[in-house]
Amino acid sequence: MTDVGRHPKITLLSMSEVTDIKGHVGKFEVKVHRRARLINEKECTACGDCVDVCPVVVPDEFNIGLSSRKAIYTPFPQAVPPSYLIDQDNCLGKDPIICGKCIEMCERNCIDFNMTDEYLEFTVGTIIVANGMEVFDPQKLDEYGYTRYENVITSLEFERLINASGPTQGKLVRITDRKIPHSISFIQCVGSRTLRRGEPYCSNICCMNTIKDTLLIKEHYPDIEIKVFYLDIRAFGKGFEELFRRSKSLGVRYIRGLPGQIIENADTKSLILNTENTATNKLESHTADMVILSVGIQPGLDGKKIREILSLQKTQEGFYLEAHPKLQPVDSATKGIFYAGCAEGPKDIKESVTQASAASARAMRLMSSGEIKVEATFAVVNEEKCIICGICEKVCPYNAISVDRKNKIPAKVINASCAGCGTCAAECPSFAINMNHFTDGQILSQIDAILHYEPEKKIIVFACNWCSYAGADFAGVSRFQYPPSTYLIRTMCSGRVAEKFIWHALIKGAAIVLVSGCHLEDCHYNKANEWTLKRMKRVWKRMEKLGISKERVHLEWISASEGTRFAEIMDKLENLRQKVTINEIKETGNILRPLVE
Repeated sequence: MTDVGRHPKITLLSMSEVTDIKGHVGKFEVKVHRRARLINEKECTACGDCVDVCPVVVPDEFNIGLSSRKAIYTPFPQAVPPSYLIDQDNCLGKDPIICGKCIEMCERNCIDFNMTDEYLEFTVGTIIVANGMEVFDPQKLDEYGYTRYENVITSLEFERLINASGPTQGKLVRITDRKIPHSISFIQCVGSRTLRRGEPYCSNICCMNTIKDTLLIKEHYPDIEIKVFYLDIRAFGKGFEELFRRSKSLGVRYIRGLPGQIIENADTKSLILNTENTATNKLESHTADMVILSVGIQPGLDGKKIREILSLQKTQEGFYLEAHPKLQPVDSATKGIFYAGCAEGPKDIKESVTQASAASARAMRLMSSGEIKVEATFAVVNEEKCIICGICEKVCPYNAISVDRKNKIPAKVINASCAGCGTCAAECPSFAINMNHFTDGQILSQIDAILHYEPEKKIIVFACNWCSYAGADFAGVSRFQYPPSTYLIRTMCSGRVAEKFIWHALIKGAAIVLVSGCHLEDCHYNKANEWTLKRMKRVWKRMEKLGISKERVHLEWISASEGTRFAEIMDKLENLRQKVTINEIKETGNILRPLVE
């Protein structure tokens, strides 16, 4: 961190927050709110004289409330920049009548209560999102008594206790009596791998963090009895299994089973843990002087705001979704934006550093060429047809379209930002937008060609290039059998399938129409398929009003790996196709033809 602060080509903005980002790869316009430090960081030498006279004492956030700090302080040791800052919420010095002792003590006149917040704007070519993570709050799990028993602490609080710069200068003591504990119990998976009160995923780091902690305790306090209550020990990394074996060889006992409750002895403040040992199938009771909850990892608190600013995708767990888990593991679906660290998922230090290096390399690779290659399938606006309604701007998942409705300026597409999903073209009410290589004329011609002969025996399938089309291909190469009545029309995204394509297929005599795409949380184009769902609901509602069976138009989410699912869906639709009569097809055409024409 110190090297970053001293680097001549790196600008480090502390106490700052990104408030807005506009633009596209190669030209992102970034707005930053920088809060006032109230101290001239270039002049401050962190001598500490001001801290000595400050009368305000508040809990220290860095030590998680295990110690206190003053209203003028440094956030943590080796903080960059190495100067003090003033806690404006607790400082009394803004009113010189009440306080102001720090100003009197500072010989270099570094303190300035008139300093104001700054609002900065600058342009960057690429962005790396590394907003970190949060730890699970165990207050929700009342059975562990975290809010009732002082000697039940989290793994993060334990880290501060054994740290040489922590509140006890590295001495391991119980909170209640400040004595060295004779026995310690660790409880794993607190807030992880649970569907009810916590997160369903494994937090990745907890097992090895506990093993490391047991080794540290045994190194300094070899006589302390240590027990680890666990579901599974996941020592999957390089050298991890060796550390696990070393921990057990030092006398650490690993018990397979999590305690159902913790009860405190009112006299000794020791803790009684009742658990079922699944290795022996016996109920056991254990006593410990201190219990450490190995809390899991959650997405960063500011993740939602960043996601909205940058139009990023997220997983079901709330972390950011990469463009491709194998081929583009640090890229976002938005060009020019990359991920590092726990922004994309739970990681340890080694994985975070590896991903940060990869993200930096990807960003450098993009910027070093001086040119950006855009997708060939970008949107094109016919300004003569544009009615300046602004719908395309609203539905674009990449903010690649701008419409100035106030000054009556037609829609404009930023080619560098456009990913070619086609959602704007499908939603445009005046048909003023077309997609290169996937034009309306090309898609309609494919429908005409397929339905030229015996249309009543055919099922038209609009398939998303990245998921459902790949799923159909996977079904083929895996030799899964599906009906020959299936005819695929490839689109880059299900969002490209306009209502008029569906009506045209029905008018031409198609018995069944299927619109298919990625699962809602896995869309390659951010949230484009959410507009597909809204559009299909409009189609079904209109069909119901017109007296056309909704069973003739379907929407399915199929991933690239779901070849079996694709085959099963087509078998189901083939059964429905056989029930559609020639008269029903003709009647549908007679109803729709006047409306479309």
